[in-house]
Amino acid sequence: MTDHAILAERAEIDAVVEGKTLVDYFNRNADTRGDQPAIHWKNGEFHSLTWSEYRTAVHEAAAGFQTLGVGEGEFVGIMSGNRPEHVIADFGVVHAGATPVTIYSTLAAAEIQYVADNCKVTVAVLEDLEFMKRWEEIRSELPNLRYVVLMSGAENYETLEWVLGWDEMIAKGKQRLVDDPQAVERSSSAVTPDTLATLVYTSGTTGTPKGVMIDQQNVMFTLESLRRAAEVDLGPRMVSYLPLAHIAERLASHYMGTYLAGQVWYCPNISDVLEYIQEARPTLFVGVPRVYEKFHARLTAGFADAEGVQKKLLDLALAQNAKRVEAEMEGKRGPLLAGLLDGIVLSKVRGRLGMDAVDLAITAAAPIDGDLIKFFHTIGVPLYEIYGMSENTGPATATMPGHNKFGSVGKPIPGVEVKTEEDGELLMRGGIVTRGYWKLDQATRESFDPDGWLHTGDLARIDEDGFVWIVGRKKEIIITAAGKNIAPAKLETRLGNHPLISKACMVGDQRKFLTMVIALDAEEAPVWAEANGLEFSDLASFSDSPEVRAEVERAIEAANNEVARVEQIKNWVIVPDEWSPDSGEVTPSLKLKRRVVMERYADVIEAMYAGA
Repeated sequence: MTDHAILAERAEIDAVVEGKTLVDYFNRNADTRGDQPAIHWKNGEFHSLTWSEYRTAVHEAAAGFQTLGVGEGEFVGIMSGNRPEHVIADFGVVHAGATPVTIYSTLAAAEIQYVADNCKVTVAVLEDLEFMKRWEEIRSELPNLRYVVLMSGAENYETLEWVLGWDEMIAKGKQRLVDDPQAVERSSSAVTPDTLATLVYTSGTTGTPKGVMIDQQNVMFTLESLRRAAEVDLGPRMVSYLPLAHIAERLASHYMGTYLAGQVWYCPNISDVLEYIQEARPTLFVGVPRVYEKFHARLTAGFADAEGVQKKLLDLALAQNAKRVEAEMEGKRGPLLAGLLDGIVLSKVRGRLGMDAVDLAITAAAPIDGDLIKFFHTIGVPLYEIYGMSENTGPATATMPGHNKFGSVGKPIPGVEVKTEEDGELLMRGGIVTRGYWKLDQATRESFDPDGWLHTGDLARIDEDGFVWIVGRKKEIIITAAGKNIAPAKLETRLGNHPLISKACMVGDQRKFLTMVIALDAEEAPVWAEANGLEFSDLASFSDSPEVRAEVERAIEAANNEVARVEQIKNWVIVPDEWSPDSGEVTPSLKLKRRVVMERYADVIEAMYAGA
């Protein structure tokens, strides 16, 4: 697409969303679809709120926040699973004129303290006592925190004025609306496209969380661009199960559900997602690669159990539809038999999975194997890949119907420009690009240039058809198979501070969990051995001694206690070698050469994941 065409497309999108905010679309839904379901959840059995009821709940929450002093310029932290109170609180904060910040439920107390202090959280909304314990640890270090609102368990804190229950806050809100019926109307009408919709905290290469400033204009532009790319109609059904602290889930269900007046089923535990899918029969489904890997494993295990005529039909259906997928990739028609067998056989497969109504399935947040995408297309689930990051409000490129190459991350979504620098770094520009990082001016300047280009830190190539192919990372961020962004430097540095350990190299990109390759300090090893009554003959035998392994295990456990569960090391290995500039694992300035370690110890690394 030419630069002129991209600019024209951007102008069209700007015109559609000009002056609009999430509040406007939320009100549109309540005014025009007030009796239609908006959100669903399970409490014994499934319950729901209509759009009209949803708005009433949000206004009561907004008024409740106002009684706690929440208003323009303030930030409210939310720590909770995917449940109705979470999104009611989120939009309640928006309607009160403030900014909601969902904090990852897995963060350790020290990490919560950093985030909450960075944006000066004044009120925290927590799901239960398990979260409350971590906030109590850091309460004295958060001078701006006035109140904690507990969705459950507040009765345990009746003597503390700064703790109240969710129902108590809602009761305060109801009374405020009786006393001042226009209180929320005034504050919500003051929300503009420049108002922050949220801060999404992500980790940089140093491990320090960065609060990405996503304003209402970013959200509106991105939603309209994505709607055009995916050609999604109003009223989609969706399941929300990924963390709402992640831009992928926040945009895909919470924001897109509002923009398209859809229905969202909130699943609090990812292990229960299949039950929610089967209940919701989603038309739009978003997942990380690990979710699709689990679906694939479940399906193929079922295929293996098929026998007789059923197996023959299944094998034939899969073979014919694999040919159909290959033909469609070349712009041709597949075998006629494929469609017939899809209706007879594969439709039942989709039905058992709960994905028989899916018009569009999306994989995002981490790289995915192209063969896995082919598999889902073969069984009739139209799976496409989206690439992006928090800094660009989520999506930037996408493979979509009509333009798809397995293995690429697609073309730019409407209104977005992409290019590569001389070193191969991918840059992007458009209404999706955010303002930068909250209170981190230097980091903002490093990633967001004056001409509006976001420097992604990813290395890419753009082919002759405009498809983007990610080939590596300029910034060392590990993205696990579950889509978690992990900065390895924190744990690597922490372990490297142990006198026995020279260097530690984290592994986990596109893996189910994190591991660590550890090299001992050849100079300190004899000293440590003598201090602990051990003989030292050579580094190899020393590395394999039970005493050394126990000491390293203690170091790993101590480091794991300082980070969130998703950042913790699940397996590790001590290699019997000294890492030096001469051997190539480190630079002359002793910086880790990650690629060298990964290549040199490939067999050792694979062994750590064997059987996982």
